[in-house]
Amino acid sequence: MAERLRQTCQVCGSHVGFMISDDGFFYCGYCNSQAEDIVDTGVDEEQIINHYSATHSRARPVKVIAAEPISQVKYTPSQFLDNPYIMEEDVDDEFGPTEPTNIGSCQNNFSYDDYYSTIRARYLTGLQVMIQLQCQTLVEKFKASPLIVGLVGPVWLRFLASTRIMADEWADQVVHESEVQTQGEAEEFQPSYKYRVEPVNILGRRVVMIWYKSLRSTIPISYSLAISFLVCHVAREAITPSDILTWTLEGKLPYFSAFCEIEKHIGSHSKACPISVSRMFRPVQAVSSQKLESMAADIALKIGLELPPVNFHALASRYCRQLSLPPGEILSLACRIYEWSTPTELYLSVNELRIPTRVCVMSILIVAVRILSDINGYGVWESSLSNPTTTSQDEKNKEVESQFDCDMTDNAAEPSSSNNSESHFTKSLIPDSGLNGIELLRILETKYSELNDEYAYCRDLSSYLQYCKDVVFSGLQPSFEDLEEEKLLEEFWDLYQNNKGHVELGTQDDPLCNDKSSGHASRPTTDSNIDARIRRLKLDMEEHKFRYVPPQDLVKRKGYVHYTRKKKEVFIYAVHADYYILLRSCAKVAQVETRIMHQATLNLERRLEWLENRIIYSINLKQNLDDYCDFCRDDHKQNDDDSKE
Repeated sequence: MAERLRQTCQVCGSHVGFMISDDGFFYCGYCNSQAEDIVDTGVDEEQIINHYSATHSRARPVKVIAAEPISQVKYTPSQFLDNPYIMEEDVDDEFGPTEPTNIGSCQNNFSYDDYYSTIRARYLTGLQVMIQLQCQTLVEKFKASPLIVGLVGPVWLRFLASTRIMADEWADQVVHESEVQTQGEAEEFQPSYKYRVEPVNILGRRVVMIWYKSLRSTIPISYSLAISFLVCHVAREAITPSDILTWTLEGKLPYFSAFCEIEKHIGSHSKACPISVSRMFRPVQAVSSQKLESMAADIALKIGLELPPVNFHALASRYCRQLSLPPGEILSLACRIYEWSTPTELYLSVNELRIPTRVCVMSILIVAVRILSDINGYGVWESSLSNPTTTSQDEKNKEVESQFDCDMTDNAAEPSSSNNSESHFTKSLIPDSGLNGIELLRILETKYSELNDEYAYCRDLSSYLQYCKDVVFSGLQPSFEDLEEEKLLEEFWDLYQNNKGHVELGTQDDPLCNDKSSGHASRPTTDSNIDARIRRLKLDMEEHKFRYVPPQDLVKRKGYVHYTRKKKEVFIYAVHADYYILLRSCAKVAQVETRIMHQATLNLERRLEWLENRIIYSINLKQNLDDYCDFCRDDHKQNDDDSKE
């Protein structure tokens, strides 16, 4: 075991201490200078002299060398490898192997440049592999356009160039910043003996970890998802950030377990980069959909990419399909509203607190449905409770709707390519005459109870166990060294397989609907049943900070009802029942809170009202002749005279 002497070096001023060599002298572990007044007394004097004259390879410093930051001096491993008692140790799974090896066969001749270039290359290569895997999955599994594969390369390279990570001065600058940030707060210089073959900064911290943390802060792993979503947006795909997040959490999109595939491309670790792939590329948490959208906008801003708005028609068509609404008149009116208002919320924004783009699309659909079906608080839902009879027209609409759902239920949560959305809806069996308010609310109530916001791995125990194996504990293999443990696991699994048929895993119906066909009478309706459903609706509204407003009794003039909000301790939204049923179903499809959905609708309504007022003002505006030039004034007078004649 090497003997270590704690003492301040007179040459460099470090506190690393001195290590004894086989020649009996002590040498500074930092600058490799020999201690002048310290010698091992346990070594024979003649042996010291002979060994020193024959084998001593250390050059005693001629002059005092002042300590300089690593950003100004490029360290080489020769400063540390000269000491024969320093053995290269492979570290644990987080930083490499842990077993010591022979001195003669383990010394690494890695330079300062070798360390940072290897770490940088492995991190950027791993991120690129992750992005490629994600785009490949989007094309093959989620039917995205193959165009995104061609777009992702230029976007990734342009963003990489904007970060300046590949600059020659990047490594020195990062180390210098790490030294400047901790000035005045530096602790005693005590680098770990385990990593003494690696270069350190002036404060004794491993620059390997400094470079790695700088890379991860400049280009976080979550940027792979942002770039994948960005190219989908540029390719006009009907894919939202909430879709990317859902597929990521379910393990369908390579992210949490992508490091296993990355390891196949770049290896687990290298000597010059002792950080394992699992540590480098295994995320610790998911990113929110709003954060993902803002990151994509930020990347586009950095690379100077001018973004189009979202593909409104493709996304609105998808939402109509998920809500089982007839797309003919609804899409036609929604597209006119979109083209007329052109809301800025349909463009990606770096503001994480802004209304998401998908919510703005859904708000336009809500306004279109309210106009076509006259959802304005006239007691449509309340009247449907007392008139639950099923007419022949209801049966016809139900049959058409079920046939429409049959074509659309496959991968309903997965958006189809925007190139196929228009042709599909032109062949729809839904009539373009639209639905009245009662029929619409029945469909929405049914779809609200059918829509499942749970992840795929929550359906049953088998799916969850497979998810844990593939995503949560990816890369880990179970230990079967204990035969008793293996036998116990098999018994538990057999017990589950034999008894899972007796366990009810289905979800209960929505409390607002007596059954999935609540719009059609399955039992006699009484006043008590009506009151009970209204009470359940009020409770549901209160949970979401809404307040029930009774239907309008005396309607002097029908028109579009504009709702407002009042603030007490929190904002309270007072709305009618029919509007709330429409709102909550659309919010569930858009994967957003009902209040956010309502706020986006209020914003759109205010914008539309402002546009109408501006148009009316412009039409009624009388031009003043003093505003014209002489030529135009004479021409205008001539036109007025001709019109009078």
